[in-house]
Parts: sequence; structure tokens; C-alpha cells
Amino acid sequence: MMQITPVVRNLLIINFGVFLLGMFLNLDLSQTFGLRYFFTPEFAPYQIVTHLFLHGGFSHIFSNMLSLFFFGPLLEGYMGSKRFLIFYLICGFGASALYSGINYFEISQLKDAVEMYLAHPTPTEFTNFMSKYGSMFKPEYVFEITNKFEEYPNSSQLIAETKEVVSYLYQAKSQTVLIGASGAVFGILMAMGVLFPNLRLMLLFPPIPMKAKYFVLLYGAYEVYAEIIQKAGDNIAHAAHLGGMLFAYILIRYWGLRTVH
Repeated sequence: MMQITPVVRNLLIINFGVFLLGMFLNLDLSQTFGLRYFFTPEFAPYQIVTHLFLHGGFSHIFSNMLSLFFFGPLLEGYMGSKRFLIFYLICGFGASALYSGINYFEISQLKDAVEMYLAHPTPTEFTNFMSKYGSMFKPEYVFEITNKFEEYPNSSQLIAETKEVVSYLYQAKSQTVLIGASGAVFGILMAMGVLFPNLRLMLLFPPIPMKAKYFVLLYGAYEVYAEIIQKAGDNIAHAAHLGGMLFAYILIRYWGLRTVH
């Protein structure tokens, strides 16, 4: 029978404890302790740590903690408790660093595009803007407002509405909050694939066995695809997942950890 290890046990207790505290007190802890965009007034340095122990709902925390429960003890037993905790935290911090870097780049581009549109609000510019940044809106709404604006390009009401839309997009993007242990957990998954490549895992969906190395390759490929596509309504930080995997690989190579066949 699998024995739960000390660091994994404490991480489970802390994560579930914080989740239950927020639920029973009816508090949205993410607004204060989630990781904010660095250049907003709401950002605070402690969020770099606290966001790792917050989750957006039961399915979010359940999936993360389930992976930690199943895979964490094997890695902690292999690395030792101290090194495993360092590994877990660095993967989490690395995940948020990559996410924040990409977020900064995207917000900077969006800010420039918003300023350009506000200075020259034409139907063509609005259509181009929405085709690039408007994925958070329903396609029906984007189609309707762009068609109206093309039909009535001098309408002061439509000009004002489109200005509000592009300004809202910038505000929404810059107010995004990052929460969750997913980056650290994806680091654990990467370590499983690198250190225990031939370990057979039983997937839940679909319920088939797969070697850890293939599981990690497929999952990593999906995360790259999802980050590039960024479908409307997708509020998952795929860049953070990839950051956790990247930093896990770097740490494993830096520490010279050997593969277990």
C-alpha cells in the first residue's frame, strides 16, 4: 500500500485547509492572495507565494491534489523531503514567472493596440482589433457590432461603444488573477516522465495504461497547442503549466538526478 510522505501530506492539508476556509467563510481569497499583474495597484509581493495554495473550485483543487497524492510520494521518496519541497516550490514559482512574462508581453501589445484604436476609431481598425483580441466575446456579438459599425461608420454612439469594448478588454486582461498549484503539479508530472519514464500509469479518461514518458509528451504537446490557440472562454493558464514542466526539467538536469528504469 502506498505510504503518504510528510511533505505531500502537509501540502494536501494546507491546500484543502485554505480551500475549506474560503468556502465556509464565503470569502474570495483570490482577490487578495491570487497573483496579480505586476504593474497593477493590486499586486503585492506575498502573492508570489500565496497564489500557489488557492484554487478556483472543487474540480480545480481535486485534480491538482489527486495528482499530488498519487505521484508526489514516489518523487519525495526518491528526492528526499527537503529537495522535494524545494522542487515543488521552484516549479510553482517558475510556472508563475513564465506566465507573468507572457502576460506582460501580451498586455503591452494590447495596451498599444487599444491606444492606437482610441486615436483612430474606424470600422476597419475595430474589425482588425477584434479579430486579434476579441476572443473573450461571443462571436455573434462581434459579428453584429462590426457589421453595424461598417454600415454606420460615423455613428457617434457606435464609436463610443467600440471604444468602451476595447478599453474593457484591456482592463479585463490586466485584472486577471493567477491561482492554483497546477504549475507545481505539472512539474511533478514532468519529473515522473523524466525520472520514471517506463512507469505504467492508468489514465482516467480514457481508462487505458500508458508509460509515463508518453503521457508527459502528449500532455505537454496539448498544453503548447492550447496556449497557442487560446479558445474563447478558456480560463486555464496553460503557460503556467508549461512553465512548471520547463523548470522541472531544468532542475532535474541541474541536480543530475538519474533516471530509474
